[in-house]
Amino acid sequence: MKALGALAQFVGKTFAVWVLVVTVAAYMAPDVFKPLAAYIIWLLGMVMFGMGLTLSPGDFVEVARRPKEVGLGVIAQFTVMPLVAFALTRIVPMSPEIAAGVILVGCCPGGTSSNVMTYLSKGDVALSVTLTTITTLMAPFATPALVWVFASQYLPVDAAAMFLSIAKVVLLPIALGVAVKSIFPKIAQNLIPVLPLVSVTGIVLIVAAVVAVSQAKIAQSGLLIAGVVIAHNGVGYLLGYLAGRAGGMKLAQRKAVAIEVGMQNSGLGAALAQAHFSPLAAVPSAIFSVWHNISGAMLANYFGRRTAE
Repeated sequence: MKALGALAQFVGKTFAVWVLVVTVAAYMAPDVFKPLAAYIIWLLGMVMFGMGLTLSPGDFVEVARRPKEVGLGVIAQFTVMPLVAFALTRIVPMSPEIAAGVILVGCCPGGTSSNVMTYLSKGDVALSVTLTTITTLMAPFATPALVWVFASQYLPVDAAAMFLSIAKVVLLPIALGVAVKSIFPKIAQNLIPVLPLVSVTGIVLIVAAVVAVSQAKIAQSGLLIAGVVIAHNGVGYLLGYLAGRAGGMKLAQRKAVAIEVGMQNSGLGAALAQAHFSPLAAVPSAIFSVWHNISGAMLANYFGRRTAE
């Protein structure tokens, strides 16, 4: 088990590399990875179940202890990225499918890899974990509503169906994970060290499936989508940091909010796009998954050298 745990830690730290390698492989040999598309929902559920295994009452202590910081972070998460996404779809000419996909990933909660990047940046990890947890639990309500507001002009949006999808792939697996941890604490404790391996595997396979299914269309518009994703992610970091500064947060907290806002749960975005829009609409989420891990590591390296207020 120790060897498996060490492997999991190594894979977790090199997440961006694995996503990039498998993305290239799926693009070069799409037929090999296309069958994975049928399992996207299950793969995401596996990742969310792992998140449930790690949750404890302590993850919610920060809400009561620092309601201002948590509230500001949550508001920033569900306003900055959706608004930036919508602005990009109005500025950059793109197809309705791509526009809906860009907005969808912008309306998703924070990604779990943001917690790792916050740690590497010497930011406020407790705040980061709390924000990821709260925004993920809010996602069944917030994400469909925001997608309906901003993306319905591009493609029909069934907010009720999207709510049910998120409840199935987010809330139910998380609840099962929490239940397993409560009923079988020793088993959960033994599983926690290998969870990075499970999470990385799940997200990597989701990205591979989306890239494989949309390979032909990526060849036509991949550079456009990549440019939009890079801009979306970068502006999210910047505005998240500025939101923290405007709220009077300390440097460690500003780092946490910046990373939390800029890094999205792109696996959820890909799954929802595949289920409710089209394979092409899932491509922005797939590219986001690759890029935000690369940019997050670079930002964490920069933030890690900044310790003075």
